[in-house]
Amino acid sequence: MQQVIVYFVGTAGSGKTFLTKSFAEWLDLKRIDCMVINLDPGVEFVPYSADFDVREYYTLEDIMSKYNVGPNGAQIIGADMITTLIDDIVDEIELSNSEIVLIDTPGQMELFTLRESSIILTKALGVDRSLMVYLFDPILSKKPAGYLSLLFMASSAVFRLEIPQIQVLSKADVLSDRELEKILEWSKNPEVLFDQISSERKTLSLELFNVLRASGFFRPLIPVSAVKGFGMEDIYDGIQEIFYSGEDIEKIMG
Repeated sequence: MQQVIVYFVGTAGSGKTFLTKSFAEWLDLKRIDCMVINLDPGVEFVPYSADFDVREYYTLEDIMSKYNVGPNGAQIIGADMITTLIDDIVDEIELSNSEIVLIDTPGQMELFTLRESSIILTKALGVDRSLMVYLFDPILSKKPAGYLSLLFMASSAVFRLEIPQIQVLSKADVLSDRELEKILEWSKNPEVLFDQISSERKTLSLELFNVLRASGFFRPLIPVSAVKGFGMEDIYDGIQEIFYSGEDIEKIMG
């Protein structure tokens, strides 16, 4: 049975790296073999042991020195240079024979979702066996406009990469019970969000809401916490639902 490729995608600071770590640890506890890939050449520290790390090939400092560019330019060049490593990544994945491959994408979301290199990468690794876990930042999600903006970016990631998406509310442990309940209600019952936006008389937000609702992008969020470790089983179940209609990976691949 083919491996499953899981990309962790989200805005800067949404918690991709630590969620990657937490989910990898959860899989390990469940004795589900996985490998972890870091695609961010600018990160100074990763809390997991990467089986493939782009920094072993180049770092932002390397790029800045070689091409005489600043940090922003180096990030763009680094994102595009992923294409030069695709053969190595494919080889490492095939050699690992892991059931699930976790890919920690660059901190700046647009460096992954909006670059042609990422489309080339997802196609090389197999679109039919790939999905993304999209992280909603908890602080931005507390306001209707912020929540809609994140949902819009989530939808743009699907349009660009053309792979299934699991939406999670990251760092849910930092929210109060009331805030968490409100955000989850918005995701489950969009009409509640519509009523709140209407009361604030924000025309542009209403127009965006209607577009997203018509496109079918509202779906229940999975609250997760890399610190407290909850939500990992729900992510795993989401993977099963997408690829195996609820059957367990261990049974199918065993």
